[in-house]
Amino acid sequence: VQLQAFGGGLVQAGGSLRISCVVSGSDFSQNNWAWYRRTPGTRRDMVALITSRGVAHYADSVKGRFTISRDVAKNTVYLQMNSLKPEDTAVYYCNEDLGRGRTAIASWGQGTKVTVSS
Repeated sequence: VQLQAFGGGLVQAGGSLRISCVVSGSDFSQNNWAWYRRTPGTRRDMVALITSRGVAHYADSVKGRFTISRDVAKNTVYLQMNSLKPEDTAVYYCNEDLGRGRTAIASWGQGTKVTVSS
């Protein structure tokens, strides 16, 4: 299974960005998918999850600002990020979520870097 995240960039605080993750080699529609982010010196934290049934869940820090979605035909999961804050600056990754903090895919890929300037 390969994960390719892209779409990150530099944006001013209050701005918006949509990042994407293309998944190959997986039974995409049957799995739960999540976006995670990591800043230097910290662990990777989940920010949004979409279940195989299309139900979305969010970390409190992004609730109301971020929207996760997926396109089953394209094997792609998206993260629409609005009202961005400097503290959203991180490298963002996607992975298959197995619950209880576990992920299915060992190779996280490069992720996509999001930088929010104040």
